[in-house]
Amino acid sequence: MLLETTDLRIGYLDGARNMKLAVDGVSLALDSGQTLGIAGESGCGKSTLARALMAYTRPGSRIVGGQVRIGGQNILDLPEPGRRAIRGRKIAMVPQNPLSSLTFHMTIGAQIDEILRQHEGLSKAAARARSIALLEATAMPDPAAVHGRYPHELSGGQRQRVVIAAALACQPDILVLDEPTTALDKTTELKVLKLVSDLRDRFGTALIYISHDLNVIARVCERICIMRDGKMVEAGPTRATFAAPREAYTRMLLRAVPRTTDPSPVRPPTAHPAPGGPGAHPVLQVENLSYHYAAGGLALPFFPRRKGVLAVRDLSFSIRAGRTLGLVGESGSGKSTVAAVISGLLPPGGGTLRFCGTPLRAAASRRSTDLRRRIQMVFQDPLSSLNPRLSVGRILMRPLRIFFGMNPIDARAEAGRLLERFEMPVAMLDRFPRQLSGGQQQRVALARAFAARPDLIVCDEVTSALDVSVQDHVLDLLLSLQAETGTACLFISHDLGVIKRVSDDVIVLQSGEVRDAGPTDAVFATPRHAYTRLLLEAAGSVIEPIPGHAPVSPASQGTNRGDLHA
Repeated sequence: MLLETTDLRIGYLDGARNMKLAVDGVSLALDSGQTLGIAGESGCGKSTLARALMAYTRPGSRIVGGQVRIGGQNILDLPEPGRRAIRGRKIAMVPQNPLSSLTFHMTIGAQIDEILRQHEGLSKAAARARSIALLEATAMPDPAAVHGRYPHELSGGQRQRVVIAAALACQPDILVLDEPTTALDKTTELKVLKLVSDLRDRFGTALIYISHDLNVIARVCERICIMRDGKMVEAGPTRATFAAPREAYTRMLLRAVPRTTDPSPVRPPTAHPAPGGPGAHPVLQVENLSYHYAAGGLALPFFPRRKGVLAVRDLSFSIRAGRTLGLVGESGSGKSTVAAVISGLLPPGGGTLRFCGTPLRAAASRRSTDLRRRIQMVFQDPLSSLNPRLSVGRILMRPLRIFFGMNPIDARAEAGRLLERFEMPVAMLDRFPRQLSGGQQQRVALARAFAARPDLIVCDEVTSALDVSVQDHVLDLLLSLQAETGTACLFISHDLGVIKRVSDDVIVLQSGEVRDAGPTDAVFATPRHAYTRLLLEAAGSVIEPIPGHAPVSPASQGTNRGDLHA
């Protein structure tokens, strides 16, 4: 047997120094060429298990029992140098968060080259050629140019492809993929999944695929294990498990899978009209927005200045109170650039922005405190956007104290209520971001944004880190909060099922240009552009709905959809 775990138990020390089991008695086995999917809700222990397969644990946690055997050898008995020797060559891991796993001050090429030179003994030139080939294999646009760029110069999906290329560099016997496609659009995801499958077929690589996306697991995994609260609750062949799940928990996960073919939920009537009263301007109006990223090179007279990369061209739309505009497209299509311009992180290169009829200043630093409160953004990567030195309580209390002048006692009480609205216990107030799962971190980021009681919230891939059941709850909550507050929302996602779930209207972007736009139902039913049809085809679910799928929530009752500028 290539990989085998027996009664594996991993614990974390809580604030009272008590050991709490995050993985409780997990046993699994995997042979060469086999694929195993591990699924479950956020916080169930999936990522903790993934690290333990490489004999690694986070600070504050430790393996308290069981074995992890690779090729018959218990790697937990090895000294640290022996463990390092197997990482990368025998077993490699693709982590969930690419930005925190890449070194920010090193170029992409230098980081992959280093792996190849250390483990494979390649020359500098040979390592560079191999790195570029790996980037090309992961469908990276212009891999030679990306080789010389830094992580912050890439989109979230492009960074994830870099991490996958680095993990594949030494052709390991076992590849552990922890949510590797959460940042990828569906067309790129299919290419990456095919790449991983080809590697398995060519080299007999065993795959352990950890994901909250049950469609992904259904595409690539022969067997599946369902985890809940650190335990394996159901296991078996993937198709048989999805067709006839034994456990109620598994059936709940399958029902929560968003599908582009689901009927759109009826939206609730907005409790509050647009700011300014009936007939007021849209909350956000964007006209002919364009943006070029600056070109590299020296700004000297004898060096002609090259034109930068076009990210967005002549984009126009508007959003009224209580409505959601979905912005969808492949990685690098310009979606996050639009979000950064609206939030004031980037200046528009052309066009005009209006907020409630008033011209919107370009830079957030030049906007008033009240205007910064009224426009909030939730980022794709919650761990990078949350201050690691502040507790969850202090993170949520900060906007309450700055914008509303609350005293510490009232602010903490309100922070606790916000956590409960996002289905997290009040005890989480005393934890730090790194002590939370990826899904819990994202819920804290959403709670922080709503703490400011905004008129407009910009959500940039906010559900990419959430499992399907938590995602379903969070989307219900977003719809409910919009109904209560009249908050307008720009919702950016590569998941068309999620866009169908929450958006009144949708814009499809490709290479910074609009390919399709209009009411979501109309665009999804009769897409005008071939690119939109390609996205919808790639997003198709491979899991058959089971009875009772996609119930309409109480928060989704009432309102009609209008046109894009309604």
